Amino acid sequence: MSPSLPQPQLKSLRGSARYILGLAILGLFLLNTMGRISIPYLDQLENQLYDWRVNLSAPRGTDTRIIIADIDEYSLNKLGHWPWNRDVLAEILNRLFDDYQVNTVGFDVLFAEADNVMARTLLTDSIRKLKEDDLNAREKLKLLEQQLNTDGTFADSLRNRKVVLGYVFRTTVREGEPRTIGKLPAPSRIQGSDQLNVENMHLPEPEGYSSNIAILSESTESGGYFDNPLVSEDGIFRRIPMLQLYDGQVYETLSLAVVRTALGIESIRLITEDYGTDNLQVLERLELGDLVIPTDAHSGTFVPFRGKSFSFPYISLADVYDGKTEAIIRFRDRNNEIIQKTSSLPDLLKDSIVLVGTSAPGLLDLRNVPVEKEAYPGVEVHANMITGILDQTIRHKPALILGYEFFVILLSGLFLVLVLPRLNPINSSVVTLVIAALLAAITWYTWNNGYILPMASPLVLTFILFIMHITLGYFVESRGKRELARLFGQYIPPELVDEMSAEPENYSVDPESRELTVLFSDVRSFTTISEGIPPKELAELINGFLTPMTRIIHEHRGTIDKYMGDAIMAFWGAPLDDSRHARRALDSGMSMLKNLEELNQSFQKRGWPAIQIGVGINTGDMNVGNMGSEFRMAYTVMGDEVNLGSRLEGLTKAYGVSIIVSDTTREAVPDYSYRELDLVRVKGKNKPVRIFEPLGETSELNSQLLAELKAYHEALKNYRHQKWDSAEMAFFK
Repeated sequence: MSPSLPQPQLKSLRGSARYILGLAILGLFLLNTMGRISIPYLDQLENQLYDWRVNLSAPRGTDTRIIIADIDEYSLNKLGHWPWNRDVLAEILNRLFDDYQVNTVGFDVLFAEADNVMARTLLTDSIRKLKEDDLNAREKLKLLEQQLNTDGTFADSLRNRKVVLGYVFRTTVREGEPRTIGKLPAPSRIQGSDQLNVENMHLPEPEGYSSNIAILSESTESGGYFDNPLVSEDGIFRRIPMLQLYDGQVYETLSLAVVRTALGIESIRLITEDYGTDNLQVLERLELGDLVIPTDAHSGTFVPFRGKSFSFPYISLADVYDGKTEAIIRFRDRNNEIIQKTSSLPDLLKDSIVLVGTSAPGLLDLRNVPVEKEAYPGVEVHANMITGILDQTIRHKPALILGYEFFVILLSGLFLVLVLPRLNPINSSVVTLVIAALLAAITWYTWNNGYILPMASPLVLTFILFIMHITLGYFVESRGKRELARLFGQYIPPELVDEMSAEPENYSVDPESRELTVLFSDVRSFTTISEGIPPKELAELINGFLTPMTRIIHEHRGTIDKYMGDAIMAFWGAPLDDSRHARRALDSGMSMLKNLEELNQSFQKRGWPAIQIGVGINTGDMNVGNMGSEFRMAYTVMGDEVNLGSRLEGLTKAYGVSIIVSDTTREAVPDYSYRELDLVRVKGKNKPVRIFEPLGETSELNSQLLAELKAYHEALKNYRHQKWDSAEMAFFK
């Protein structure tokens, strides 16, 4: 059993399992927010709630500013398997710019190997082996060599045009693989780069790359990577890094490079915040002219998906190659249906941004994204990002969100921990739903205003605290409380039953022996009083006396054993273990005497006689528990020490005092001052017992009374040493 329990009115975190467990759960969530621990599935749920918001708020419809030139099944059947000869791509590029007058073309494909390598190698060997005088054959072979040099043809079609070639950074390079393939384009131009320490920005730093062959990279001014090192653990594309750092240089993603090229902007500006003493610069956003691109600390930007795949017009690259004026386009309407219709390619493509990519499953560029978890063309991820940059619809999750999450969890968690245990199930449900609705409303409001607030951890904490409270409070504690009320309700005040319900398994009515303090009080000359009052008024007098006396005992955490007519028997230290049982019993006895003065005034107004009581208190080992017969049982205390308490009450009249305590009680409450009355032999005790009259707490007694008490004890000492004259002088001084 617990050695001590808090006061009922201080039924707080220490005394209730619900409070303690609630604070423990809150602490775990705060540690998770700080990154000290990881709560399983919480990040997964946060991602799912993010996806739910994306789907719910997606504008849908079709954005015709960005066109997907698709390497689809139709194109593969018509132009052959991929990769096509570079002269085919050159023809497609020439038509896009010359015939259809597009603004910018971005390639979501990689040209990491030269074209016609085997044929050109054999042809070079043949030319080398020809005789020098065989000029005709040599010229024919050189002409054929030029025709096979399709990389040069493609490179010529790239020059002086707004073309962005894609490439791939590799996060890790396996042993035995080349670290670099092809040639990287020029790094991004950063405004004020001399004032920035890009190596301290926590940008993704790949180990290698696979880029386009040199002749192609050198023919364009722009390039952008299309890999994504920030894919979520569940494999879903939610954000992509705007920038990556390689060999001390900053490179931009394909979508950023396409927008910059389309708008004719040569450089970008990085807005950072300085943190700590290590010169750490956290990237807050990018500025592209007047356009702002919010990022997180790792340059990650959340993709503002318009809707499911085909939210942009898809045209077949084979139709572009053929130079068609009308062709079938595919797109998704606002009813979320994929539509196919014939449209004018010149009208559709004029001044547009064209992204060359693939929707063909065999080319393995299909992604999992929040709006479509199966087969979403990777090229459309870039299209969504381009739209978001142009329309400024990219949502921001700034670094201060961490502080917001900590504050919301702390505030809402503490509120629920402190409030829910005080409420019934219906009110608890209402409060929980209101808190959850408020958190969801704040999250949704900020979402619509461009900010991403965490949603999972505050909501999960709210419902976990509610479930814990309901489960523990109303399925465990309530049953224990009912059992305790059945066992002890007639002996102790209801607030102690509430306190005991925190650990009901620690209490029983089985008999046991322990140190307790017992109090007996009795009305003096009650027989005489009862003879002079009618029975009805006598009952009112007894009720009027016992009620305030019982209230005092309950206020001091005492257990009423029984009423014996006008007498009261109470004890302390059971069923709740209480290390201060003697002090509480003595305080209770003194309060009863003090209250009796006010009670007698009200009795006199009704014409009743004044009441005087005697109080006896003893501390010692007693037997406590359910005792009686098979016909009637009662939770009571028994033993010699109980009998001594009764005898002490009986001695009060003989010694002319209102209260007497034993030596053991005096020793247990040393901060009281006592007047020793005598050394007596009571019935049932062979050994004499020292008895005392408590005068009050020493700190509250005046100096004169303390001096008189000292003189009294000195006189008593002389008396016991048979110094009669000295004793007489001291007693009657």
